[in-house]
Amino acid sequence: MVAIEPSLEDMYEEKKRVRNPLVPVGALMTAGVLTAGLISFRRGNSQLGQKLMRVRVAVQGATVALMVGTAFYYGDNPWKSQ
Repeated sequence: MVAIEPSLEDMYEEKKRVRNPLVPVGALMTAGVLTAGLISFRRGNSQLGQKLMRVRVAVQGATVALMVGTAFYYGDNPWKSQ
């Protein structure tokens, strides 16, 4: 009997992931707000720093929601195991 070996391309064939171009923008916004908050804390303005940290959490949550929304839109479920 002859065993047929699958090729490497067939074994590791995955569908191409679609990337949302707004996700890097959200990541840069998160980094910018985080930097501004840390700078304001360092300068002694703790009230502004606290507000900026809250804004950072909101921007970070929006970025994650954007990534999850993109995944659902294109038919992936990030919580479902393969």
